[in-house]
Amino acid sequence: MIFFDFDGPMCDVFAGLPAPEVAKQLTALLAGQDADAGAKATETDDPIEVLRIAYEADTELGQEVEQALTVAEVEAVPLAGPPTPGAVEALQAANSSEKVVAVVSNNSAECVQHFLEIHGLEKYVTRIVGRPSGKPHLMKPNPFPLISAAERMQADVANCTLIGDSLTDIQAAHAAGATVIGYANKPHKAELFAEAKADAITNDMQAIADALTMT
Repeated sequence: MIFFDFDGPMCDVFAGLPAPEVAKQLTALLAGQDADAGAKATETDDPIEVLRIAYEADTELGQEVEQALTVAEVEAVPLAGPPTPGAVEALQAANSSEKVVAVVSNNSAECVQHFLEIHGLEKYVTRIVGRPSGKPHLMKPNPFPLISAAERMQADVANCTLIGDSLTDIQAAHAAGATVIGYANKPHKAELFAEAKADAITNDMQAIADALTMT
């Protein structure tokens, strides 16, 4: 079984609606109700981190920010452009080699589903495990999303491989006992993934498609 992280290995979610802009909008929403949390959120341009900060401040406020983030993610998907080069081929190769595919993401399941439908890729994905609503502590690097995906598909997570482009992906996979391939879509990531002991590292999703074709 193969797990794909979404933002990176499959697409650039905020290519058309930049993540810093979304983070700024969420921070403004947060600051309007909690000045201290809003001030803390100004230190990041990552919408997911703003979400974490919101939940740390107050559960109901976190839920409000999460709803706004989900809306922004769904709006961003049609503007995100085509899938990551090699991603479609990797999905097709996994399908041809009879490997079951799940998308495991800290983004919302709604935006993942929307992207797959826009690009006609839903037939290649058996399960989507998105951000656990109301429970940001269970997002990657917590192994919960990987374990949950495996359980839902009646598989042993130790027999699963995650393809991810962040340290949180590497950490989540290690914690779950899964194999992990680091997709180094930026030059500095290869060294970070090597230090984090990723099982394999590539800067090209087509290489994953080629490897799957040979299995």
